[in-house]
Amino acid sequence: MHRMLLASVALLAALTVSIPGLLQAQSGRWGKDYFPNLPVVTQDGKTLRFYEDVVKGKIVVFSFIYTSCKDICPITTARLAQIEDKLGDSVGRDIFINSISVDPENDTPTQLKKYAEAFHAGPGWLFLTGKLTDIKAINAKFGERMQSLTEHRNEIVLGNDATGEWARDNVFGDIDRLVLTIRTMDPKWREQVRTPPKDNATMGPVPVAGPPGQSLFVKLCAPCHTVGNGDRVGPDLNGVTARHGRAWLLSYIKDPEKMRSQKDPDALALVAKFPGARMPAMGITENDAADLLAYVELLAYRLTGAQGGAQGTSAPTQHHHHH
Repeated sequence: MHRMLLASVALLAALTVSIPGLLQAQSGRWGKDYFPNLPVVTQDGKTLRFYEDVVKGKIVVFSFIYTSCKDICPITTARLAQIEDKLGDSVGRDIFINSISVDPENDTPTQLKKYAEAFHAGPGWLFLTGKLTDIKAINAKFGERMQSLTEHRNEIVLGNDATGEWARDNVFGDIDRLVLTIRTMDPKWREQVRTPPKDNATMGPVPVAGPPGQSLFVKLCAPCHTVGNGDRVGPDLNGVTARHGRAWLLSYIKDPEKMRSQKDPDALALVAKFPGARMPAMGITENDAADLLAYVELLAYRLTGAQGGAQGTSAPTQHHHHH
C-alpha cells in the first residue's frame, strides 16, 4: 500500500511539472547563468553559442531527438512540423524551434540536414549537434540525463528567456492546445487575446466517438501522412490498399523495421523513396492496425465521392466482425 502511495505521489509530481512557470522555481531562474554558452552546430554547419544565439531573449521550443531513432523521434518531429505549420510565420520571428541531438557523435550536420528536410522544417527551426561533452552539458540543464539512447524522453521544453517562464509539455496531447500554450509564452500575444471564460479554457475539444481508428490515425499517422493531399514525410495513403494489399499493410503497420530487415522489396522501395525518415514500429496490435486501415479506406472513399455505389460503402467495415 505504502509503495502504491509513493508511486502515485511520484506520478503526480511528474504530471505537475508540466504546469507553466514551475520550472524556473527549481533552479532560481533559468537564464544567462543557468544555460551554458557552449558551441553548437546547426544542420547547415554553422557554429552558434548556445545561450547567446539560441536562447537569449527568445521564445523557444526544445525537442530531443536522434536521427537513427526507430520509435518515438520521427513522430515527435512530425508532430512538431504540424505545430510549425499552425504557428505559421511567427516561427523564426517570435518563436524558435530547436531539435537537439542526443547522439551528437553520429548526428553530423549533414545527417541532421537530411532529417530536417524529410520533415519539411522551415527556417525558424534549428537541428543542433556538437561535441559530446558540450551537448551533454546543455541537455543536462534541461533534465535530460539519459544513460542510453533508448531512454531519452519524448517531452519538449518550452521557454521564454525574456520573462523567465519555462515549462515541460508533450507533443502527443491535443495539438491546438499545445500551439496555444506556446503562443501564450508571448506577453504581447497574451495582451491581444483576452482570456476566454474559464470553463471554455479548461475544456479540451469534446471527443466525438468517430470511426474506430480515427483517434489513432490523428495521433500516430497524420503527422507524417495525408490521405489525398500528397506526400508529407511519408507517402500519401490514398489508394494504399490497392498498391500494397491488405495483408502486407497489416504486417508493415505492425512492424516496419522487421520487414525492412527481411529485405521486403516494397519496404525497401519506401526507404529509397523517403530516405530522410523511416516509419517506426509503434506497438500497434493487429486489431488497431485493421482499424487504422479501415479508417484510411473510409477517408479515401469519402474523397472519391462514393463513386463505388453500394459495394463501396460496406468495404471499409467488413473486417469488424472478428472483435
